[in-house]
Amino acid sequence: MTTRVRRDPDVAKRLILEAASELLAAGGPSAVQVRAVGAAIGVSDAAINHHFGTRDQLLEALLRFGGAKLRAELRAVLETWNHGPADPAGLVRALHRMYAEGYAELALALHRSGWRDTGSGMLNEVVDRLYTEARRQSATSGRRAPSREDIQVTVAAMHQAMVMEPLFGDEFRRSVGLDGTAADRLIDWWIQVLRTTMSCSA
Repeated sequence: MTTRVRRDPDVAKRLILEAASELLAAGGPSAVQVRAVGAAIGVSDAAINHHFGTRDQLLEALLRFGGAKLRAELRAVLETWNHGPADPAGLVRALHRMYAEGYAELALALHRSGWRDTGSGMLNEVVDRLYTEARRQSATSGRRAPSREDIQVTVAAMHQAMVMEPLFGDEFRRSVGLDGTAADRLIDWWIQVLRTTMSCSA
């Protein structure tokens, strides 16, 4: 007779979400099925439903889980800024990685089903740090610093582009005659746009 292993509820939820995250990265939201998640970690459908309720609730929890992972990555990026200038390269790449792992498609699928993000200000600290760095640069260069709103608009546009990239990036590039090899150039372009905004105008 197989002995049932009882896990702490928080540990069980984390394992379920990690398994769901792997399925999402491999096959998109349609791959995140209760049975597939259960099979990946050796638990029953009922156990997953006990912790998350419906599949839609599991997907919403998965999106929050992805958001928490992204916030941890952003904190790591901000930590590097404590030891040198605030360079947006790490920020752009962290956002790109996150959405390329299926979270852009998941957010779109949930949005279509009626879910709405009420807004968490996830990038507020990033904007503050970039603005502080821009003002520091302007003080040493004698150039006018960008406004905080300039930084906000640029970061918001970049964030939107990173969300859209895994969904429609290839199509947008083809519309102007670019092929898939230009994807990395787009990331580098956004890094340069943020750097230029921070150094701003004469």
